[in-house]
Amino acid sequence: MKLGINIIPMMPTEEIIETIQAAEKLGYEYCLLCDEGFTADVYVTLGITACKTSSIRLGPVTNGYTRHPAVTAIALATLNILSNGRAFVNLIAGGSMVLTPMGIPRQSPLGIAEDTIEIMRKVWSGEMVTWQGKQYSLQNAQSYLGPQDIPIWVSPRGDKMLALTGKLADGAMLMIKADLPAAFKIVNENAAAANRQLTRIYLDRIAYTKDLMEKAAGIYGFVILDTPPRQQEKLGLTPEILERIREAILRGGGDEAAKLVTREMIDRYQIAGTPAECSAALKQVAEENKLDIFMLNITSGGLDANIRLMEDVKSIIANL
Repeated sequence: MKLGINIIPMMPTEEIIETIQAAEKLGYEYCLLCDEGFTADVYVTLGITACKTSSIRLGPVTNGYTRHPAVTAIALATLNILSNGRAFVNLIAGGSMVLTPMGIPRQSPLGIAEDTIEIMRKVWSGEMVTWQGKQYSLQNAQSYLGPQDIPIWVSPRGDKMLALTGKLADGAMLMIKADLPAAFKIVNENAAAANRQLTRIYLDRIAYTKDLMEKAAGIYGFVILDTPPRQQEKLGLTPEILERIREAILRGGGDEAAKLVTREMIDRYQIAGTPAECSAALKQVAEENKLDIFMLNITSGGLDANIRLMEDVKSIIANL
């Protein structure tokens, strides 16, 4: 199982670049940088990083709302050239952290995702394209950068997006430990129907210390309220529990909601426990879901702390 990092860029731009360089030195093979709209520009940062690294694959976590997919396709083609073929991309259906401040409604996420994948591949063909999709179109569009071969991952949650991922994407990056078997089942069935085979990726921030466990409890409430009913069911969350968590967040934010979060709830959501327990749990998850890649979620700044995190997680993975 290969290793990668997924960076939420709540840190200075230079620190992002240094973190990716450190990940490469540690043997991590993939790096995703989230396109959060009002943080460091993802393509400028990855372009500079491409010139300061040599082997780690680089890509944005982005959506089809904030940029026309053709613009995204050209940005990725540029990154692919600068990195000597190391670019890839992970698509999400758009999040409130990005869309709400820009006043962009999250409409037709399935159609947006499908059009985005289709447009990127048509632009990367290098040919002149006129095409009409469900939400976007191309009119005599042609890239001046030549043909590109860039893998497309998707992070789906709902059943329809999982099915679309299986039909069209090159990889599925999933979260929520308890939901992995059910989610990958939908992806794999649709991939098989389309005679395709996808890379299977699991994204997690392993909680192997008391501090990391407390942080996991603090963000738990915000995350699970936005999950689809299938995932809430797999997490063992009843409507009554969800309502109590929602009320706690309104009263006092994540810290108040964390008082309702039990160890069992965290265990269902992610890998947690002692380093030995985390290693055993991740081994089980990897084998059950035939994982190809584990992506470590890096959610806060602090270069030294994140280097230690990457070192520790590599050790946990090494014990599988």
